[in-house]
Amino acid sequence: MNTMDISKQTQELLEKEEKYGAHNYHPLPVMLTKGEGVFVWDVDGKRYYDFLSAYSALNQGHRHPKIVEAFIEQANKLTLTSRAFHSDALGEFAEYITKLFGFDKVLPMNSGAEAVETALKLARRWGYQKKGIAENQAKVIVCSDNFHGRTINIISFSTDDEANYDYGPYNTGYTIIPYNDLPALEKALQNENVAAFMVEPIQGEAGVVVPDEGYLSKARQMCKDANVLFIADEIQTGLARTGKMLCCDHDGVHPDILILGKALSGGMMPVSAVLADDDIMLTIKPGEHGSTYGGNPLGCKVAIASLQVLVDEKLAENAEEQGAYLRKRLEDLNHPNVKIVRGRGLLNAIVIEHEDKDMAWKLCVKMMENGLLAKPTHGDKIRFAPPLTITREQMDECIKIIADSFKLMA
Repeated sequence: MNTMDISKQTQELLEKEEKYGAHNYHPLPVMLTKGEGVFVWDVDGKRYYDFLSAYSALNQGHRHPKIVEAFIEQANKLTLTSRAFHSDALGEFAEYITKLFGFDKVLPMNSGAEAVETALKLARRWGYQKKGIAENQAKVIVCSDNFHGRTINIISFSTDDEANYDYGPYNTGYTIIPYNDLPALEKALQNENVAAFMVEPIQGEAGVVVPDEGYLSKARQMCKDANVLFIADEIQTGLARTGKMLCCDHDGVHPDILILGKALSGGMMPVSAVLADDDIMLTIKPGEHGSTYGGNPLGCKVAIASLQVLVDEKLAENAEEQGAYLRKRLEDLNHPNVKIVRGRGLLNAIVIEHEDKDMAWKLCVKMMENGLLAKPTHGDKIRFAPPLTITREQMDECIKIIADSFKLMA
């Protein structure tokens, strides 16, 4: 999109952001000001379908009225105490979420990266205190092409050159194996110092890479046999996004440590959580880990409402139905430049094969012009992940926008 195609108001706002903000993102040139349900509006009043859902943080849609109501009600009472004092919301949230997912305990945090760091600390602590790993020798197995966050520790085991270039020295203690490779996992588990295997049930940032059927269940059993914790990072894949409450549910897997975030607040504020049973969670004692905002009363009430919306409105079931329909319709287009259509539920992606290496970006700009917002990842992949509240009628309209935009590749 050229500057001449952008309104004066949008251009002024883009220039202000460019001048005063860090240049750590490359967004589409759209300036949003309002959201409701599956739609967002820009500053010029144009409406778009949101087909990214803030990387799965808006599973319940923009400003879901029940979540907004819970937010406002609690904001008018008490927003923060720190964990120096008790609040009447934390126990309610802890009981709700642990019973919903079947764990003894929850440790609430804020961002997804904080929750990942928390899970890694728990795994190492368990490895030393329960498994008997020698001091400072604990290893955690991770997968290549992973995306678990952007802290120094997390990028230390990233294989993305853009994520970990020139940030060293990097942390040690990680073994990187290929994703969806059980023989590689079996070999890595032979190291007696391994405390945990951390995996995304579907690799979202890598381009919605879905593993083979049974991969998670077999990996879970291999970890159990080796006395190694199985950590599921469900920050992007969880909370009904893939057609089940958790993506692990497709394989009947109950992880030792579960990491949640993003849609846990329905897009209202940063809320994340780590769930585990007592044998793991109680290895961390008072004063050994925490967060000023983690478990704040506002976040707790919002999270309860967000989870209840997923259950009450059967959003996992709708994600399963609409996702299957979307993939079928995209495949039926049979476009020669769409190499792959893949996904589960409403976490989907297409892989573009074109002589123009910038075609995925240009296609997203064309879809934006036609009223639908999506974003490329790793150059040739485009994610399609609308809010789980989307209806069949709306999906049909979106498929028409996508098909019309594909004409750009003719």
